[in-house]
Amino acid sequence: MKYKQRKKALILLADGTIFYGKSIGKEGTSFGEVCFNTGTTGYQEIFTDPSYFGQIMVTTNAHIGNYGTKDEEMESEDIKIAGLVCKNFSFEYSRPSADQSLENFFEKHNTLAISDVDTRALVSYIRDNGAMNAVISTEVENIEALKKQLAEVPSMVGLELASKVSTKEPYYFGSENAKYKVAALDIGIKKNILRNLAKRDVYIKVFPYNSKFEDLETFNPDGYFLSNGPGDPEPLTDAITLTKEIIAKNKPLFGICLGHQIIALANGISTYKMHNGHRGINHPVKNLVTGKGEISSQNHGFAINREETEANRNIEITHVHLNDHTVAGIKMKDKKCFSVQYHPEASPGPNDSAYVFDQFIENMNK
Repeated sequence: MKYKQRKKALILLADGTIFYGKSIGKEGTSFGEVCFNTGTTGYQEIFTDPSYFGQIMVTTNAHIGNYGTKDEEMESEDIKIAGLVCKNFSFEYSRPSADQSLENFFEKHNTLAISDVDTRALVSYIRDNGAMNAVISTEVENIEALKKQLAEVPSMVGLELASKVSTKEPYYFGSENAKYKVAALDIGIKKNILRNLAKRDVYIKVFPYNSKFEDLETFNPDGYFLSNGPGDPEPLTDAITLTKEIIAKNKPLFGICLGHQIIALANGISTYKMHNGHRGINHPVKNLVTGKGEISSQNHGFAINREETEANRNIEITHVHLNDHTVAGIKMKDKKCFSVQYHPEASPGPNDSAYVFDQFIENMNK
């Protein structure tokens, strides 16, 4: 264990509530929406998930960093969270196959992290009062200045963030000799989604967030995919228009998380910001088609309107979240289009839901 002088730090919430802790190493200030993840493992995948862009992550697991980080477990090219708040930060790690410590990982990616925070009290407060903007900082003497700066940070409602994490240029993933070709819209795609498609004999061309249907069509794909991603889905008008065109031509279409919300919006179903959202690897979902339960990995702060979904004659609800009965999956009754609100690639998490990738393959076979 490294014994060194660590600077005092804090997390200040938008309503003025303050929790104190200590800095991990990097000093400074970072703003974002505070949220929490209940997963007991998979912190590297969480920190590099583009869906978390612009969010300050509070980890509920007591120890973070104990197994270091590994280059091949990245879900994107760098850390996407705005900052980390944890209880116990492990400066040393015990996994022989790790490439570096979590401390070095945060230094490499220039990300602010604070520890020794009473995360049980913080998470309890967020659960009661809802996700809100916050700032983490080592500038503990400048609270009034931090409050003023925090007041200027835009709300997550109406905030378009896909452009911040999407690829700038199209790229390919998988074997060009694969049986299937899929055009994927990158609105915050995770690498493990691409791996899951590739291992099912799919060659993927990944397109930027604002691509048109004509752009994707040039690849002559067998199917289309809408990825996960951060922010409010409603401002993504290009993606919604693209989705409407794919649906109109009855092409095989599959959406995950933000992609699921885009498919709902394309069908006239509205979305809303949740009180806290779902973030963890043990969320119970029921498949209404098979009657089976699944434990799922989830990461979203928005959801689709259930009443509007039930009233839509073209849509069937296929999955529901068993904790709060929010819509966790839909399909179009007369189209080869379906989506899920959770993460079937489960990185981290269980593999109960991996079958939805096979369902996409079946739709391309039809």
